[in-house]
Amino acid sequence: MTVVLRGEALTLTPAVSEDVPALTAVRATPEVLERWRGGPDLASEIAQDLTDPDTHCLTVRTAGRIVGMIQWYEEKDPDYRHAGIDLFLDPSVHGRGLGTDAVRTLARHLVHDLGFHRLVIDPAADNAPAIRCYTKAGFRPVGVMRQYERGADGSWHDGLLMDLLAEELL
Repeated sequence: MTVVLRGEALTLTPAVSEDVPALTAVRATPEVLERWRGGPDLASEIAQDLTDPDTHCLTVRTAGRIVGMIQWYEEKDPDYRHAGIDLFLDPSVHGRGLGTDAVRTLARHLVHDLGFHRLVIDPAADNAPAIRCYTKAGFRPVGVMRQYERGADGSWHDGLLMDLLAEELL
């Protein structure tokens, strides 16, 4: 995807290898690493994400700096077709509405330009800030996915499935 998407206070650009150092620094912050676990070589993991043909990675930029990444994937089975979104942002910009802006900007592109009728996102069930962000972008809780993901401590944690239908897009 070579499209540049513009939100109210940010720009989403296709992530490129030159973005990896800045994205690695964001992923390495304790707040992000807690939710986006990674191995000992985060830079390699991010670089690999950028080459995954099934995931579309966009760098989040605001005020001339890289502050995170938003990515999406497509369920291609025509009977279940939808897109899923995931996001991480630098904790220094949390609470400013940039997450909502990024999610809303990507959601509009996925619905209006790519024709998806349904979008999903699946934050940890205890991630209240992420859930507030996604709710502001128009997503609604669908249900709790019990023991959905393994946490950094090795135990299983619940996830919250949220979705947004095209006609509900804000």
